[in-house]
Amino acid sequence: MSLSQALVSAISGLKVNQSSLTMVAANVANADTPGYVRKTINQVAVAGNNTGIGVRVSAVQRELDTYVQRQLRTENAGATYASTRADFYSRLQTLYGTPGSSNSIENVYNQFTTALQALSTSPDDAAARSSVISTAQSLAQQLNYMSDSVQSLREDAELGIADSVATANLAMSQIAKLNQQLTASSLDDTATASLLDQRDVYIDQLSQLMDINVLQIDHNQVAVYTNSGIQLVGTSASQIAFDAQGTMSASAQWTSDPSTRTVGTLTLKSPYGGETDLIANNAIRSGKIAAYLQMRDQDLPQAQAQLDAIAAAMASSLSDKTTTGTAVTSGLQNGFDIDIGSLAAGNTITINYTDSLTNTPRTISLVRVDDPSVLPLSNDATAKANDAVYGIDFSGGFTSVVGQIAQAIGSTSLVASNPSGTTLRVLDDGAGNIVNVNSVTVTQTATSLMGGSAELPFFTDGASAYTGAINALGSQSIGFAGRITVNAALAADPSKLVTYASGVASGDGTRPDFLLGKLSDATMEFSPSTGIGTTDTPFSGSITTFLRQVVSTQGEMASAAQNLSDGQDRVLQSLQQRFNDASSVNVDQEMANLLTLQNSYAANARVMSAVKEMLDTLMRM
Repeated sequence: MSLSQALVSAISGLKVNQSSLTMVAANVANADTPGYVRKTINQVAVAGNNTGIGVRVSAVQRELDTYVQRQLRTENAGATYASTRADFYSRLQTLYGTPGSSNSIENVYNQFTTALQALSTSPDDAAARSSVISTAQSLAQQLNYMSDSVQSLREDAELGIADSVATANLAMSQIAKLNQQLTASSLDDTATASLLDQRDVYIDQLSQLMDINVLQIDHNQVAVYTNSGIQLVGTSASQIAFDAQGTMSASAQWTSDPSTRTVGTLTLKSPYGGETDLIANNAIRSGKIAAYLQMRDQDLPQAQAQLDAIAAAMASSLSDKTTTGTAVTSGLQNGFDIDIGSLAAGNTITINYTDSLTNTPRTISLVRVDDPSVLPLSNDATAKANDAVYGIDFSGGFTSVVGQIAQAIGSTSLVASNPSGTTLRVLDDGAGNIVNVNSVTVTQTATSLMGGSAELPFFTDGASAYTGAINALGSQSIGFAGRITVNAALAADPSKLVTYASGVASGDGTRPDFLLGKLSDATMEFSPSTGIGTTDTPFSGSITTFLRQVVSTQGEMASAAQNLSDGQDRVLQSLQQRFNDASSVNVDQEMANLLTLQNSYAANARVMSAVKEMLDTLMRM
């Protein structure tokens, strides 16, 4: 090797060492910088005339495992989804109270039934009557508070979506901006590596908000898609619009129809034109936004439905009176007559019959409606299992009512008619022997405290009777837990807890026994919309049993959400550790590298010094 070649080799070595030392310094300085990826210098030999004469920097390399990075982003979405739901369930659990505590909903209900038990024992005791009213008011207020709190949680979810959308839009715009900068950058310099770090930070932010798929494309750019295949970022960024609705109510719900939707929706607006409803397309399936949507539109409404079912069961069990029709015969036909003139909206006529051809018992539920816009009703309008439900519009007069009933049951071979007044007659098919009518009953709401029977409107919907009416806004049961109250007339005159007709003695136990039995032991069916029971086998039991099931179910849901969150955290931490092992800065290792580089720098400097000495010697000769 000539002296000039040795000099060139040493100089190139010093330059590469200087770049490496600068990179080590940058690594150490950014050891605690979020999103910073450890970088190293790639160097290659420089040859001349097939002889190695030096080295040069070929690229600045980011030390990361791209496979682990992809997995980490996937688990990022899952972990934030799970932790967000666990947080909401933890807050929801506080509403139900710790089992056995004085403020738990179960304890407040038990205090009410205990007061009723004392009244049943001593109907003429004024203190026992006052206790029933006060404990009932406490129970109603507890349900009001819990309902309001559930809606507050839904409002928090709505606001959480709005905040997340703002963060997602910023992240997507920054990714697109960095894509454009990277297009104009060298593929191997330090500035490019820094831009890649910045872009990864925004991609990681986006991965916490939604499940995404990141694809590498030409010129060091990336394209970001949802896992459902909808593009979010390319050379330009899409933006998500969210029309937050503010105050939330139990009836507020998401639908694909803008005219009926009463909560915010997510609309992706492409930079090239066109819009996509992300909720309607189920485009976001994980991440914080998906968790907020799940809580707002499914989990919290189900919790509200459970509270509403408890409130509705309390009100209807005490006010609903079921009357059985009178058996009649008309020629060869048999059936029942029943008066339906006093039905209120939401009250039902129930026809039980047997299909003689298959010997199968069947049920028809005819529900009074005063708003024809809600027709036809779905079969889940009642909690009964496997009944055929028909809404009957009572707004057009009694002749129209009987005609609608006749049409509804006509396909079964049952016959409906109006023999007189407001009497409905339901008969079998006579000689055809296709159907046999087993019973016809009417369930109607008592609206008077002195109606002559034990039933009474103990709980009301504000100042109105609770009848389960269905109108354009939905069923009266929706949000009823937030409106239930003790009948003001009953609170003003607790004697009506005993007296149900003139002449009833102050010590008569008929009504107190009825109240206690209905709230403690009577079996009711509860709608599958509560998440307890199914359409084919709805939950059947006492209100007490259903309340315990609600508390148990919510506890199990909260526990499951927390367990899922804990499991996702462990997976995320494991992946994060694997990623950090490859990508984070180890200061001790960098110091060791620094010593090696210093030795290399000294060696190259010694070569230069030796060359200088030799050249000086030659010059002196």
